[in-house]
Parts: sequence; structure tokens; C-alpha cells
Amino acid sequence: MQKLLRHYLVAFGLLLTGVVATAQTRVLTGTVREPNGSTLPGVSIVVKGSTTGTQTDGNGAYKLSVLPNATLTFSFIGKTSQDVATGNRTTLDVTLVDDTKSLQEVVVVGYGTQRKKDLTGAIASVSSEDFQKGNIVNPEQLIAGKIAGVQITSGGGAPGAGSTIRIRGGSSLNANNDPLIVIDGVALDNTGISGAPNPLSFINPQDIETFTVLKDASATAIYGSRASNGVILITTKKGRANSDLRVSVSTLASISTPNRYIQTLGADEFRTLIGQIGTADQKKQLGAANTDWQKQIFQNSLSLDNNVSVTGAIAKVLPFRASVGYNTQNGILKTSNFDRTSLSLGLSPKFLKNSLSVDLNVKTSFIGNRFADQGAIGAAATFAPTQPVYSGNDKYGGYFEWVDPATQKPNTLATKNPLGLLEQRTDKSTVSRTIGNVVLDYKLPWVPGLRANLNVGLDASSGSGTIFVPATAGAAFTRGGVNNQYSQTKTNTTAEFYLNYVRDLRALQSRVDITGGYAYQDFRRKSPAYPDLRADNTVVSPAGVDFETQNRLVSFFGRANYSFRDRYVLTGTLRYDGSSRFSPTNRWGLFPSMAAAWNIKEEGFLRNVKAISALKIRVGYGVTGQQDVGSDYPYIARYTPSDLTSQYQFGNTFYRTYRPEGYDANIKWESTTTKNLGLDYAFANGRISGSIELYQKNTKDLLAVIPVPAGSNLTNQILTNVGSLENKGVEFSINANPVRTTDFNLDLGFNITYNQNTITNLTKVPTPNDPGVLVGRISGGVGNTVQIQTVGYPTYAYYVYRQVYDAAGKPLEGVYEDRPNPEGVADGKITIEDRYRYKSANPNVFLGFTAQASYKRWNAGFVLRSNIGNYVYNNIRSNFGALRGITNSTGYLSNVLPDAVYTGFKNNQYFSDYYLENASFLRMDNINLSYSLGKPGKRANLRITASMQNAFVITKYTGIDPEIQGGIDNNFYPRPRISSLGLNLDF
Repeated sequence: MQKLLRHYLVAFGLLLTGVVATAQTRVLTGTVREPNGSTLPGVSIVVKGSTTGTQTDGNGAYKLSVLPNATLTFSFIGKTSQDVATGNRTTLDVTLVDDTKSLQEVVVVGYGTQRKKDLTGAIASVSSEDFQKGNIVNPEQLIAGKIAGVQITSGGGAPGAGSTIRIRGGSSLNANNDPLIVIDGVALDNTGISGAPNPLSFINPQDIETFTVLKDASATAIYGSRASNGVILITTKKGRANSDLRVSVSTLASISTPNRYIQTLGADEFRTLIGQIGTADQKKQLGAANTDWQKQIFQNSLSLDNNVSVTGAIAKVLPFRASVGYNTQNGILKTSNFDRTSLSLGLSPKFLKNSLSVDLNVKTSFIGNRFADQGAIGAAATFAPTQPVYSGNDKYGGYFEWVDPATQKPNTLATKNPLGLLEQRTDKSTVSRTIGNVVLDYKLPWVPGLRANLNVGLDASSGSGTIFVPATAGAAFTRGGVNNQYSQTKTNTTAEFYLNYVRDLRALQSRVDITGGYAYQDFRRKSPAYPDLRADNTVVSPAGVDFETQNRLVSFFGRANYSFRDRYVLTGTLRYDGSSRFSPTNRWGLFPSMAAAWNIKEEGFLRNVKAISALKIRVGYGVTGQQDVGSDYPYIARYTPSDLTSQYQFGNTFYRTYRPEGYDANIKWESTTTKNLGLDYAFANGRISGSIELYQKNTKDLLAVIPVPAGSNLTNQILTNVGSLENKGVEFSINANPVRTTDFNLDLGFNITYNQNTITNLTKVPTPNDPGVLVGRISGGVGNTVQIQTVGYPTYAYYVYRQVYDAAGKPLEGVYEDRPNPEGVADGKITIEDRYRYKSANPNVFLGFTAQASYKRWNAGFVLRSNIGNYVYNNIRSNFGALRGITNSTGYLSNVLPDAVYTGFKNNQYFSDYYLENASFLRMDNINLSYSLGKPGKRANLRITASMQNAFVITKYTGIDPEIQGGIDNNFYPRPRISSLGLNLDF
């Protein structure tokens, strides 16, 4: 009886405790966000020490009954878990930051994914949260300054202009130096198309989830003959199963403003100069206007970027994402414009009890371009500032032009009206591109760990355009105007199949990951021929022959990854490629790689050292290729149409003849051998992490243009495999999260790369005194060059005379250093042998520094980039820096730069190193600020953003911009400063 009574008393006590506890609980609500202000659905929230908990809904909101002073644990995959005391609050908002230790435990690699701990190659990845912010038109701009060893240089400020991407320096002289780009499994044809030269301008940056860059041969060799310049894997955003419908709407308005102008003489300065050195006729030609021609052709411009995306899962089982975007970008050079409408759809269902995964991706873009005549930039620097913009009559479209006094027709030698060059030329194109693929991934039930993957894709594009200049325009008056058109279609068909076997061999404390497959890719291009027409459609020259070509690539590939005790990892890769671009003798190539890694952190002596989160050494060796040699059939004898100036006359009709071209029957792909030594590290629970890489790339069978003996071929110079090139360097990157609290978070990133580039051979037989190959064509004179390819020097080294100066430091016209010949003797005269090789357009060092901070609902950050050691030949100064522009003009006046007045040069000194300038720079690429306004409605989240791109540049370079791809500054479309304001609404 007493035992029964005791049980009743215990039960009553527990019931009473429960009643009291229930009376003390309160409902706690809140929202969980990411550092950028976006809400985070699916976050697990548990009362610490209990099983009570909940999850955030599709808008990141939660509701939970808790006792006072409880502690809640917030956790989400890829985020750092947080324990937060509730106190007596009824509302608690939390921001979860990335867990640098667990984020991206699975990394995208060529043909599949791998565990991060099993990686042996040099691979870097940037996710959408870390992308550059602002008016980003082209995808590659998202990661500028973010990854060590990756240099991204925009082609200028023209709307939609693409960028040059170099991974660990270029591997070629005359073949393609661009990396292979693979988007959702489709290897792109990255050669551009007529009307849209930038191949990546078709991809809406808002659709991209991650950029993964494969840098060394261990990572890239599985792509074989196309991987010498690295590989970029782009993954787009996808829907998730069991997720609620989410809609995201964003709009961004941007103002672009000119940043710098070419320094020229003003109208009054020009009048003074003409008064001093001009002839009587030239003094009469002075006008009364005060025209700043650069301000006439440049403008402040407005751009808009609007995007809508819908993400979710139909009936909780069919994940999807659909988006539409519209971007219009007006250039700061008048008449230039870029419009893009993009559509994307992604479906990711699973069937057969999740054994069969289907990934369907379709991306379509329609682009409209209007290209401005960039020759107007140089014309604006030299057109006489004392002349008006408009003539006051209807001739030549109403624009002032210099005319021949005798004929009253435009002076053919004179510079044309800069504004007229722009406004009287209509150069428009319309281009469409569709990239789509279906990936079927099936887990074979009878062999655990084995799956089959089939990828079928298509990359199809078409472009057409017209160029119209009226017959009344001064620039085309003598030929009766222009009314020409062009078009092109391209298709790239992909079919790939591979088997992947992954198995944990627990008895052996091992893990194997084996992949083997087959790939087929077919490229076709068509370009119809059109006649050369005047504005009234009369024929200047008839159409030639339609162009059509095709090339194919067939490949077999395999990769094996073996891990022992999660400490020691070996990876072997092999690809066997066959390309129709080469003869049957040289058609097939084998590209192997081997790599190893040692996870030192997993060793007993470090496993319990809490200060070290990760420590891994990687070493790799491999061979990759380059088969993009500029022609589809360079080994075949062929005939091509003659130039328009080489037509043959029959009666009153002129016909284009066909002529044989030189060729090399033994041409083959370039091959690059890469050695890599890397160290990955992380400290303080992953709050400090990064890597150090040492690499060396040696390219052999380098394609170079060399002279051939007379009569041995149908040309005096031929492109053939003769050279070799070396790139070697060091990369260092570090990421830190020095502050991480409930309200405030700070992330910092820094990377620096040193790259040394050297040509090691350029001839078939050793030629010690061979001067090299002249390159680097400049404006001014006929066929002038200022760069050279020479063994023992970097690519595109400058080849110039050493200028001599007077006691006051002023350059002396035509006076250069008489350099001794190889025997050490100066011959007393200045010849081309007195030129010397000096510096290069390529920087020795480039770096990036990023910072991102969040405080409650505020988020701010910036990206700094710098190049050190790059030089630029200022062709604007050398071309317009002599008084001959005035003294030699007949019937017209030309302006000159102030430098011409300073030096007093009467004639152009094109080959003087006086015009070679140190163009090292520090650029504030991006500054951004955002604020989350919270929820104006029950489900919505509103965020306002502001950003500035190209905020400032610190440099000694005197031209418009120090970042000139190729190193020769002439008619460069300047990069504008872009200020943007945007709104993002998620619901």
C-alpha cells in the first residue's frame, strides 16, 4: 500500500511540475538569415538539452514555445551552429555564417564530384554568396580578384565587353590561351560568334551558383587536349526537393560615368601653338569654337538589370528553378548599347526510389548590340578644338568636316568629325544562344556504389548584323556609304557517358573512387557570304563563297582515386583524345596525370591539436593539351578566296580568284607538362584557412610563326610546332573570420600570385643569335611593331630604343643609345639591332583583397585588385605626341597632346622607350552596402543594395587606364565608374 501511494505522489509531482512549466513557457518567434540578409529556410532549431525543436519555414521564420532563459541551438548544413540564450525575449533573430570547415565537403570536379578531403589537385571554388556585387553583366566578373592564380582583365568599358581570363599565365603564343569553360556539364565553344564576340555574355550571372577553377594537371587532365589553360566549371542554381515555393524579384539601376580623359590641348592652348608654329594658311583655318571633343562623344549613361526567379518543388517531388532576366546597358561612348533577355529552366526530379536522378538544364539568351566606332576616341583626341561640332548646313549630315577647298569634298587625309563617326554609323547585331543538356544518373542496384551517368547537350547560337553609313557621311563619302550585313550559325553537340564506382573498404581502412567514360563533341560553323554594298545597295564587290566547317573530338577518359585511412590519397587520370583538326598520323594524343596528398591533420600527433583544423600536402604531375590552333584543318592543302584588291578583270566584271595557302601536314597539338606542390591549411576551427601553391608549366610543340626557305612551301612564313614556353610561380591565399558574434560578422580574404613567363625555344634547330619574332602592331606608320618573342625573355617583351635625355631630363629627338653588338662593339649608328628587350605587358605579381562585414541587418564589403610589374606602351602619346601632326597637315588642322609641346618632337618617335610606362595599379573594383528591411508583408523579405564599381585607381600610368590587355594603349574604350542602387524582394 505504501509503495502504491509513493507512485501516486511521484506521478502527481511530475504532473504539477508540468503544469507549472507550461504556465512559464512563452512563444518565441524570429527569422534566421544569411550574412547578406537573405532568409534561410530549413534551419534546425533545438532547445539545448532536450528533444524540443522546430525548423524555419520557406521564409526563414520560426515559432517555438520555450522556457525563460533557455538556450537554443541553430544549425544548418554548411553553416556554423550557434547556441543562443533566449533570456526573457519573445523575438529572436539569428544570422548563420558559413562554416569554412564543413562548407563544400563535396567539391565539383571534372565528370562528377569528390570529397574535399580526397582532392589532390589545385582547385578553388567561389559560391554565389561571395561573388562581386553590382552591375555585373558577364559571369567572369563575379570572381575577379577572388582566386589566386586567376587573372581576369575586362576588354574595356564597352557594353557587354568580355574579359580575358588567364589561369597561371598563358600556355601558348599563337593558339588559344583561354581556359575551357564547362557549364552544367556542357563544354562551351568559347570562340564567340559574329555580332557577339564575348561567348560568356549569354549567361545571366544571376543564375550562377558556383565557379570552380581547376588549375593544375591533376585536376584538369581529365579534359585532356583542351585543358592546358585550365578549366572553369560553372554550376547554375537548382531547385530542392521538399521545399516551398519561393519567388525572388530584383531590380538594379546603374549610372556609368567617364573616369578619365586623354589630356589634350584646349582651344586657347591650340590657338597659341598655331600662332607660334603654324603657317599663314593654318592660322586662317583656326575657328572660333571652344569644343571639348571628348565630352562630345562621352556621356553619363543609365543601365537596368531586372530579374525574376521561381524556385521550389512541384508536389514536393519535382524540384525546379525558372528565371527570366533583362539587362540593358548603355555605354559611356555614345551610341553603344547592349541588351540581353535571358531565360533559364532547371528540373531535378528523382525516380525509382531515388536511384535515377534527372537533371535538365536549358538556358536561352537573346542579345541585341549596337557597336560604337571606337576610332572616335582617337579622333576626339586630335580633332581641332577650335572647330564647331556642326557646320550649320546639310552637307555631310550637318557635321563639320574638313574639306578640300578646290572640290569641297571631304579631305581624305583629315581626321573625321568624332561625333559624326558615332552618330552616322549604325552597327547593330542580333544574336541568340541556347545551351541545354539532360543528365541521367542511375545507381545500379546490383552493384552497390556503381552508378552510370549519361550527359547529352547542345550549344547552339546564331548571329546576324548590319552596318550602315549614309553616303552623306564624311567618313564614307568617297565610297558612297556602307550597307553591309553578316551572319553566322554555330552548333556544338555533346554526348558523354561514364561509370563511377565509389566504395568504402572498411576492412582495409580504404576508399576507392573510380571513373571511366567516353566523350564525343561535334562543332559546326556556317557563315554565308555577302556582297560589299554602298548605301544605295549598289555593289562595290560581289559576294564570295559561303564558309562552312566542322571539327570533332572523340575521347576516352578515366580517373582513379584511392584513400587510405583518410590520410594518404593517390589520384591517377588518363585521357585519350582524337581530334579531326590533325592528320591521322597525329590525330590521337594521350594525356596522363598522377597526384598524391597527405592529410597530416589525421596523423596521431596532430589529431588532438585543436589549434590546427586542417593540414594537407599535395603533389601532382601531368600533361594536358591545346588543340584550338585557329583552323579546323591546318594540315590539309587548301585554296582560299583572294583579297578584294587582287581581283581579276574579265570585260567589265572583276572576279575573285582562289589561291593556294601554305600548310604544315605534320602540325599537331601543343602539350603542357605541369608540376604542382600545394599546402592546404586551416586554424582556429576553420576561422583561418587557405593554401600555398608552387607550380611550373612547360609547353612544348609550341605553335609559332617561322620563316621557311623560298620554294619549300606556298608561303614565306608558316605556323608550325617549333617552340617551348615556361610559366612558373607561387600562389598564396588566406581567408579569415576574425569576428563572429550573434550580431556582427567579418570575413577577410587575400590572395597573391607571382608568375614568371619565359620563352625557351622558337626554332627547329638551335639558333643562339636569332632575334625572335616581331609582334605588337601599333598605330602610326606602316607595319610598325614594338614587341618581340625571343628565347630567354617573357612573351610580348617590348622591343624599343633606349631614349637619351639632356641634362634637364628632357628627351632628345632621334637620340638613342648605341648599344654594343654581341661582340661588344658599338657601330656608331642606330639600327634595329640597337633596340633592346625591356619589360612585358604581363604583370609579375597580381593580387586581390576582399572584405565582407555584416551587422544585424546591415551588410558591407569591398574588392581590391592590383597588378604589379605590368608595362604599357602608350600609343596615344607616341602617335599624337609630335608636332608633325600640325606642321605636316595640308588643308586641315590636327590637335596634339601636351607632351608634344613639352618634348618639342617634330616627328614621331614610335620606337622610343620614352612611351613605355609602368602601369602597375591598385584598383577598388567594388564597394557594396545592403540593408534588409525585414518583412513588409507576412512572407516577404525586402533588401536594398548600393554599390560602386571601379571606384578609384591608383597608378603612375598617364593614359586613360593602366589595365590594357596586350599592353598597347590605342583607342581603348575606357572603363566607367558605375554607381548602382537595387532592390531585392523574396517571398
